[in-house]
Amino acid sequence: MTSEAYEAVLFDFGGVLTTPVWDSFAAYCRSQGLEPDAIKQLLREDPAALAELRRLETGALTESEFERSLAGRLGISDPEGLIDAIFAGMRAEPAMVEAVRELRRAGLKTALVSNSWSVNHYDRELLAALFDQSLISGELGMHKPQPQIFELAAERLGAAPESCIFVDDLRENCRGAEAVGMTAVLHRSAAETIGLLGELTGIALAAPA
Repeated sequence: MTSEAYEAVLFDFGGVLTTPVWDSFAAYCRSQGLEPDAIKQLLREDPAALAELRRLETGALTESEFERSLAGRLGISDPEGLIDAIFAGMRAEPAMVEAVRELRRAGLKTALVSNSWSVNHYDRELLAALFDQSLISGELGMHKPQPQIFELAAERLGAAPESCIFVDDLRENCRGAEAVGMTAVLHRSAAETIGLLGELTGIALAAPA
């Protein structure tokens, strides 16, 4: 597809516009005397734990219910505030945030497509400044990599899926976007992703400092 054919770029939030989520999880685990990969392994190896995360992300499980369950699986005695604690190490990735701004200023439509339980966990002013649409899984009852959430994002942007680029740090989510016809960029670093977005869109994006 030529650069002129792309109308929109869709972004994941945690791990793309922020520092890696797994790094934040690892920092929390170390603070509790757990193995750094304890949460990562739990979500990758325990289907029941992953299923509960999906239920949280689609609004079928409350934060307090998820915190109690996760605390029990990790052997943490106090579940209160656990969600905020495991995500506390995430920081904004300035180069990626600026790349979104540049793409939008250049005339491309932008959207956030995030697996999360509430928009209240985001800076609303930042979302308004960066995105034409924000799709949060917990408010929609669907989650990545389900094709419906990608199709809905394209519909809300008024763009065909084939004219959309999707950026995420999880391979399964990229595959979900590709399944509906989107071009996916698997995020591994700001420099690599910004370079690829520049090539795909034909827009000269500022390289990370």
